[in-house]
Amino acid sequence: MIDVTTTPTPRRRSSARAGRVIAGVGVVILVLVVCIWVPGIVGTAAAAVLPWCGLALAVLVALALVLARRVTLVLLAPILVWALAMLPSAPGLAAGAPAQSTPLEIVSQNVRAHSGGAAASAAELADMSADVIALTELDGDSLEAARETLSAAYPHSYAIGTVAVWSRYPIADAQALTLGLDWKRALRVVVNAPDGDVAVYVMHAASVRPGVQQERDTMLSGIADAVAADPAESIVVVGDFNAASADPALSAVRSRLDWVRPTDGTLGLTWPAALPLARIDHVFVRGLTVLESSTARVGKSDHLATVTTLVR
Repeated sequence: MIDVTTTPTPRRRSSARAGRVIAGVGVVILVLVVCIWVPGIVGTAAAAVLPWCGLALAVLVALALVLARRVTLVLLAPILVWALAMLPSAPGLAAGAPAQSTPLEIVSQNVRAHSGGAAASAAELADMSADVIALTELDGDSLEAARETLSAAYPHSYAIGTVAVWSRYPIADAQALTLGLDWKRALRVVVNAPDGDVAVYVMHAASVRPGVQQERDTMLSGIADAVAADPAESIVVVGDFNAASADPALSAVRSRLDWVRPTDGTLGLTWPAALPLARIDHVFVRGLTVLESSTARVGKSDHLATVTTLVR
């Protein structure tokens, strides 16, 4: 009797090793994606890399098809979970403007304190013919520069702390908001727009650092509570939230307002401006229809501006 032992070819051994590596990376990505449902710094970090997990999965699928086709099935789980996680942050579609309505365009940007670019940002945003301009991360010099640039075309304004808003239309009921902190980084005004009053909130959330995000989370919870108690029919909240789109810390805000989806076919990533990796500047609305939503590179800031056209 002759014993014949089949020895794997080098190609098969190489394919098996590639398959194990691809499957292992897929499991790591799956764990990262699942982490967006974990509150705290874990969820915050996972939300920041979530869009790029999709790119990594696409590369893995391509490698699997070439090197180890059987492993492609293993990648279905992380792909499906990633798609589920990204769904709330997916691009949206522009709506048509109702007849005889007057659109309200609101632009917002973190102008980066001490960058010397507030005047340039203000001028470029004004050139877009926006009706309302909201600026955050203002210092004393940048606030004054923006005021000088915008005062003629935007006679109505209100500023407090690091945030300010300018409007072509009259402003009423201006108030500063602490949102649970000891200093003011948010405001609320009522813009007397042609089609009716719109309550406009502008916020500059506290920064997030490894292990230190309680102040930001407090502000995000505070803005959610504020809009929940606001009797206004039409509300828009803009600013720097220092939280990526899928960050679990935004869940309370999302439950009370509609997150404005980009309508330009992109994810609307806003930071850093040179190579946007995350959308941390957001727009939320209630009682308003979104006609258009996009981003724009203006001034010297490390944030892109959000550009939103709304109608009641």
